[in-house]
Amino acid sequence: MRAHPGNEEIAQALDEVAELLAQQDARPFRAAAYRRAAETLRRDQMDAGERLAAGGLEALTALPGIGPSLGRAIAELVETGRLGLLDRLRGHADPEALLTSVPGIGPTLARTIHERLHVETLEELEMAAHDGRLARVPGFGARRVRGVAEALAGRLGRRARFPAEHPAGEPIPVAELLDVDREYRREAEAGTLRRIAPSRFNPRGEAWLPILHTERGARHYTVLYSNSARAHQVGRTDDWVVVYLDDGGWERQATVVTETRGPLAGRRVVRGRERECLDHYARRVRRPVLGAAPAVVPAV
Repeated sequence: MRAHPGNEEIAQALDEVAELLAQQDARPFRAAAYRRAAETLRRDQMDAGERLAAGGLEALTALPGIGPSLGRAIAELVETGRLGLLDRLRGHADPEALLTSVPGIGPTLARTIHERLHVETLEELEMAAHDGRLARVPGFGARRVRGVAEALAGRLGRRARFPAEHPAGEPIPVAELLDVDREYRREAEAGTLRRIAPSRFNPRGEAWLPILHTERGARHYTVLYSNSARAHQVGRTDDWVVVYLDDGGWERQATVVTETRGPLAGRRVVRGRERECLDHYARRVRRPVLGAAPAVVPAV
């Protein structure tokens, strides 16, 4: 008996992504791409799970209209029955629950990982296990890190986890991330963004969470205020901004916050990349003119 979703179930999920993207004012071509992929799967005579098992991600991207991003989405649906993008669009994202699905990670560790490393996906967790960040999280010794890495290798093994063009998740310039953050906060404050009703920490089901879909060249961004437990605990749900990026080769995530101390106090910074942000703002200091005191570009 097939344990994974079939083509029709996957197609329905892709259709829902397309519908939500359209409702949330994403560029029409993005919604159209998901609809085309859904129709491709409905016409395909081979089960998507069988394709993935036989030929990996390349077997999916060989289908008409299915590129790397859509191939990864289909693989995620096949292997987990869920799609992180769809959860975000619905307002159902729960990264801590996702982390607890990995053997060796309970609710307390999941909360700690999320708060310290800002990990939102299993791919990001796998990268943290390999680059040493996970080993620095309290509660993780070498044996537990190795167990998590092995569990994820089995679970994600058929996906293209580290594409050649981004072997270690090549970072996007902080200037671009800060620009996306600025666009989101400006439009959220102006009330021009669609709002969704998150399922977490929202007992009344209110549509309070603004969502932005925007692009920078070929990079697609989905942006929301943080709806994590920690953001609610410290009252920063209107300050912490979570930026999801999909450039076709690797889906990544960054969190932008207002720094509260040190030389960056009062400025917007990308968590984990404070040094780069400091350099970014230093370059924006205007040069003095005719002996005038240097003027500093205001924090954004």
